[in-house]
Amino acid sequence: MKTAENASRRFHALADETRLKIIDRLRDGEECVCNLTGPLGMRQSLLSFHLRTLKDAGIIRDRKEGRWVYYSLNFDVLDEMLTTLEALKKPRKGLRLIAPRCE
Repeated sequence: MKTAENASRRFHALADETRLKIIDRLRDGEECVCNLTGPLGMRQSLLSFHLRTLKDAGIIRDRKEGRWVYYSLNFDVLDEMLTTLEALKKPRKGLRLIAPRCE
């Protein structure tokens, strides 16, 4: 059950256009929050809300340097998410309940 909860939280975090834009900006490497506000066209307070959502889901990491906070993608979690999606393409092995077909 814990795996399903983690997957749900992570995919929910990505189900937002703004957060997908943040992910896209972080693909090229670590960014300071001060460098994200302009290109994303939003106030730092709103950006911080979205960054916190992504961080709480484990999708991004942060590190503090002086008074600045830098964000980067957590590729381990992104790989886990891809593995979860790949598994959905394969039928499960083992016994399956056989129910009457709808006709």
